[in-house]
Formats: sequence, C-alpha cells, structure tokens
Amino acid sequence: MQRLNIMINVACALEYLHHECLSYVIHFDLKPSNVLLDENMVAHLSDFGISKLLGDDESDLYTKTFATFGYIAQEYGQDGFVSTKCDVYSYEIMLMETFTRRKPNDEMFDGDLRLKQWVSYSLPVAIVDVVDANLVTPQDNHLNKKLDCVASIMKVALDCCVDSPARRIDMKDVIGMLHKIKIQLLAC
Repeated sequence: MQRLNIMINVACALEYLHHECLSYVIHFDLKPSNVLLDENMVAHLSDFGISKLLGDDESDLYTKTFATFGYIAQEYGQDGFVSTKCDVYSYEIMLMETFTRRKPNDEMFDGDLRLKQWVSYSLPVAIVDVVDANLVTPQDNHLNKKLDCVASIMKVALDCCVDSPARRIDMKDVIGMLHKIKIQLLAC
C-alpha cells in the first residue's frame, strides 16, 4: 500500500506539471533518485535541472538534452522528440521498478529482453514471478487478491509505455486507475 501511495503521489505531481501549470512542464528526468520522501512518506519530485517548458500553443518540442538511460522514451532516444508522454513513459518504468524491485538496466535485461517485456510476459498468470518477493508471502490469506492488484498495476504501467506516444494514457487516467486499484487493495 505504501508503494502504491508513493506512486500515486508521483502521478499527481506529474499531472499537475502536465495539465495545471500556466506553462506545461516536462520533468524529463523522472527516476527514483529524483523522488524525495518526506517524514510522512509523501513523495515529491525534485531535480528540475533539465525540465522543459511548453508554451500554450506547444504540445511537443525537439531537444538534445541528456536524460537518464533506461528511463528515456523511445521517441526521444531516436529523434529528440519531447512531450509530456516522455514523462508518462518514464513513470511506467518507475512503476514497474517499484513493484518488481528490478531496475531497467539490471544485468538480467540483456539482448532483446527489457523490463517492459519481462513484466508483459508475466501477465496475468505468472505475476508472482516478477513481483518483489517482499510484497507477497505464501501464508497471506489474501495472496491471490493482492497479486491481482499488482497485475492491474502492471497493466497500467504497460499502458503508459506503448511505443506510440499518441496511444499512451495520460497522467489523469493513470491516477484514476491507480485509485481504483487502491480501493481494491484496501478491501483485501
């Protein structure tokens, strides 16, 4: 529950940057080390050093700024295209990392296997093989319900990282889906 709450906090911060600011802000370097937790375990975004501002009439831009490998959206790596959907992609990587405890550059991901594919291959029946072992215990009376919730979280993550930026969900949708999952998890 604590991990889910942290990721909801991050999603809310991104939703604010992408939809509520006078100038839209793309964080552009979203990764775990740029999320700070306060004494109440509330997450706050930090390190806006390479962030991008978009004017009212802009929805994307091109740049050659360096972001962190493993969290970069495909479209930026290929041609320098930047939009709020780049943050959505980075968020997806963080969401998967939070619940699998595997970094996108983990040594197990070599060749064509990436964190995204590894999680995708596990859904829905083998989610127990990818979820962080600290989150599930075989003696848990509600193990299957909790695994269903984690599988739902991973489905949200996969919706954030489709190859086409236009087909990625936005942070408002992410927040709605994660809140529904939180309600299911509270019922366990």
